[in-house]
Amino acid sequence: MDKQSSFDLFDEQAKYLKGTLLTTIFFNQENLYTVARIRVHETNESYDEKEAIITGTLPPLYQDERYIFFGHFKEHPKYGKQYHVTQFRKDMPQTKEGMVQYLSGDLFHGIGKKTAEAIVNLLGENAISAILENPDVLNSIPQLNEEKAKNLYDVLIEHQGLEQVMVTLNPFGIGPQLSMKIYQTYKEEALHIIQNNPYQLIYDIEGIGFQRADELGKGIGLSYNHPERIRAGCLYILQERGTDAGHVYLPSELVMEEVKKLLTNGEAPINDSDIFREIEALREDQKIVMEDDRLYLPSLYFSEKGLAESVTGIASQEEYKEAFPHSEFLKALGELEERLGIEYAPSQKQAIETAVYSPIMVLTGGPGTGKTTVIKGIVEVYAELHGVSLDPSSYKKDEPFPVLLVAPTGRAAKRMSESTGIPAFTIHRLLGWKGGAGFEHSDENPLEGKLLIVDEMSMVDIWLAHALFKAVPGNIQIIIVGDEDQLPSVGPGQVLRDLIASNVIPTVELKDIYRQAEGSSIIELAHNMKNGVLPNDLRKRKADRSFFSCQPQQVLEVVKQVCQNARQKGYTPRDIQVLAPMYKGNAGIDILNQTLQELFNPSGPQKRELNIQQVAFRVGDKVLQLVNQPEDNVYNGDMGEIVSIIYAKETTDKEDQLVVAFDDVEVVYTRSDFHHITHAYCCSIHKSQGSEFPIVIMPVVKSYFRMLRRNLIYTGITRSREFLILCGEESAFELAVQRNDESARYSRLKERLTQFNMENVSSMNP
Repeated sequence: MDKQSSFDLFDEQAKYLKGTLLTTIFFNQENLYTVARIRVHETNESYDEKEAIITGTLPPLYQDERYIFFGHFKEHPKYGKQYHVTQFRKDMPQTKEGMVQYLSGDLFHGIGKKTAEAIVNLLGENAISAILENPDVLNSIPQLNEEKAKNLYDVLIEHQGLEQVMVTLNPFGIGPQLSMKIYQTYKEEALHIIQNNPYQLIYDIEGIGFQRADELGKGIGLSYNHPERIRAGCLYILQERGTDAGHVYLPSELVMEEVKKLLTNGEAPINDSDIFREIEALREDQKIVMEDDRLYLPSLYFSEKGLAESVTGIASQEEYKEAFPHSEFLKALGELEERLGIEYAPSQKQAIETAVYSPIMVLTGGPGTGKTTVIKGIVEVYAELHGVSLDPSSYKKDEPFPVLLVAPTGRAAKRMSESTGIPAFTIHRLLGWKGGAGFEHSDENPLEGKLLIVDEMSMVDIWLAHALFKAVPGNIQIIIVGDEDQLPSVGPGQVLRDLIASNVIPTVELKDIYRQAEGSSIIELAHNMKNGVLPNDLRKRKADRSFFSCQPQQVLEVVKQVCQNARQKGYTPRDIQVLAPMYKGNAGIDILNQTLQELFNPSGPQKRELNIQQVAFRVGDKVLQLVNQPEDNVYNGDMGEIVSIIYAKETTDKEDQLVVAFDDVEVVYTRSDFHHITHAYCCSIHKSQGSEFPIVIMPVVKSYFRMLRRNLIYTGITRSREFLILCGEESAFELAVQRNDESARYSRLKERLTQFNMENVSSMNP
């Protein structure tokens, strides 16, 4: 496809209205939604009126300008017949005479007829496209001085730049809003970049990935081995095959192999030398970091290295080893046991003692082993030994609270607060997440506190761990808590596992199960599965768990029946959580959510709802937050309920709104933010990490094959607090429990920790 033809990609048989803009009735600056009235000059629709109302996502239209609108008529229940526009373009003159008349019109001040004729004689009837593509062509017009040429180009850009971008990108499935984002990013350079290096869009525009950019590249005729295509392919592999799969780096040999697969596509193979040349170029441009035979994205390299340096630096501190006489510790622990009416087990006492006398430690163990009890013990003993109050009200407004409790999710933080009686926060909130601007707290503005306890560390990726440790002051003690047998973080790295495996940090593992004494067969089941054993009594009904055998096509009905029974016993949708590992399929999250919405929150004549990409959201729906919104104090994984829906006609800015109530905050979403939430009647096991629910219902069938792993099932089971209902195929459970071959994540954190620790030891003992 040549560049010129990219401006004229509309189907000649498509239905259209050709007309002049009379007035813009409504225009939304954010999403470009437009309602306007036009005078109709020509159409191939069955339409005889002289005027028409058009609607659609369009850039600002100019009065008295002529346009061609492609689309179809719709009957609006209130406003009648409207023409819904899917594509459009400026109706430019098709002859040289018409182009001369256009350029010498009122729109272009200082351009007379003779100058316009000179432009058209040189550039032809496609003068507008030629100028937009390369404004330097105006330098060849003697009648145009530099100021007039610039003014002509600026006016064309203002009136047609965005339109041309939209027209160029539309055939590639890039809609108006994304086109506007591209235009706003590059301004007058937009067309030049699109037509010369569309792969640049991958780096600068959220929503443009390699596949879309590659379609553009092929469309404009870039060669299969173009340097920019190879570079983009390398970065795509590092991101998609690397970061998105949890890897911190990828071996260079693997990158070369994957890039060749990605870029060949039936064409001549890409040479290794070409790929290596572009990897070197990316390294020189600091787009990647190469260490030996490992390739990193820079943010991951510096996060891994920085985290290792921070941890080993903290671990090397000696002053805590003799901070208190052992008798004082035993006295404080004994008084706490007496006050709480409990007796800590030997391993729990060891954990509390290690915490008191170490600058940093890891506390690990499965469900029911008493991690929460130990956390409370650490906090209480620490406060007693240091003579600090755990009553937040005893501190002045600007006085820092000495104990910082944090977790990756709001629900996990809330559980910490409930069990200890002191405030707890998400890591993002503690650090002061400011979106693209990063965190408020860092090494330049460290946190204030004396004891930091981080729960659910298995969920923390390398980026967040680095940000947290970079912000801790030098005189703080740190307790890391987590279960290494759970799923690793969604983001890159396996931080908790590497910290434990490095042997750099004192680690206490709690193995004795205490909750089992309370009659919890769920805990027993979890530990069996964790050890690769499927118990013989899986199908046997217990006081707190059940198993229903069914085929994949029966899962929906079984889950629905179980939920109905739970609701009849007084449980609410918030108490009942269905967990599944995959979104698609006849037992996937999507269809389960749809089915459970109709059960728990069916539509009704008095119930407000909005349709968002063919999904209905209703007042009363249980929803899940998908991204961090620090400005609203809502974070990825938080669950809430839609408490209000406000229709566009009821708002001053004419936008639909959803109001969602989370635990302690209400958040208003407009259409541009609707993709930040999804239904939560059923959610992924990954998204449930850090949370506990009174009732967990978990279907497991062989159609989930790709996701079936021991740590996945283990994580799902341990989300249940009171009742666990399993359903599906027993053979699928057997398969999952046997498969502990979780894909190894490429990470060098363990090795770096060991290396930096040895260097620290050597420097202290020359």
